[in-house]
Amino acid sequence: MSRNAKINALLLLAVAALAVLPLALGLGDHREEPFTGSDAEAETAITEIEPDYEPWFSPLYEPPSGEVESALFALQAALGAGVLAYYFGLRRGRRQGEQRATAAAEATSVSRDTPEGD
Repeated sequence: MSRNAKINALLLLAVAALAVLPLALGLGDHREEPFTGSDAEAETAITEIEPDYEPWFSPLYEPPSGEVESALFALQAALGAGVLAYYFGLRRGRRQGEQRATAAAEATSVSRDTPEGD
């Protein structure tokens, strides 16, 4: 197994452990909603510290349910991943094109420098 394959396998194992261990160990069982987002956790902490706190602004759009909110978040993450993948693919394609153009230019210059009939 190559070094890169070992690293990839370890990274995959770490991601799987991060996803499965909280469920397997029962983390969050003592809560009403065990896996809420950080926004909800922050709101809870703020209201415990300062019960009269008033937010500075309200959201432009409030999804009707948690499922819709999760779906919109997943859509946002997928679009972001798509943009990043497109950007990195474009950069790699340009780099490969430049390398091919350089190699082709070098090959034609070498063929011009060698006299025909040798």
